[in-house]
Amino acid sequence: MNIRRRRHQEGELDITSFMSLMTILVPVLLLNMVFSHISVLKLNLPGLSDASAASQEENRQLELVLRETHIDINYPAGMRVKRIPHVEGEADFATVSTVLQEVKRQLGEKSIDKKDLVILSETGTPYKTLVTAMDTARSYRAVVAASVVDAELFPQISLGDAPREQLLQTAAGQ
Repeated sequence: MNIRRRRHQEGELDITSFMSLMTILVPVLLLNMVFSHISVLKLNLPGLSDASAASQEENRQLELVLRETHIDINYPAGMRVKRIPHVEGEADFATVSTVLQEVKRQLGEKSIDKKDLVILSETGTPYKTLVTAMDTARSYRAVVAASVVDAELFPQISLGDAPREQLLQTAAGQ
């Protein structure tokens, strides 16, 4: 008996349809990717404590009060160190940084290691202004050994609502 053997021909691999799919799929996926930078700002919430400790801590609190026409820096709470008016309708954060550096230096001379600050803002304060205030209060650019570094100011930031300005003026008058 004669056994016939068939020769198997190896088939060619046709990948044109797969290549067409990849040609369309890769650009679509790349276009739908979100290219963004996410920044996380660490904030501290006020702690729960007894009234006497809260009143003592409140007296030593450094405040940055964001107003519509100016920025007040208070230390201790309610006692104005400096009022910085806005320049051309914009907050002058360069001056704010300079004043905060001076406050930090003066506290260091008194051996007070203060790292916390409360930012109080009025209703309607733009988000960008609030974030810029947090960045300004957290650190400043300094030159150390011929290189520019971020020096620490007040990294522990808490947020709150600014008191009404009329109440602040009447309290200062008494």
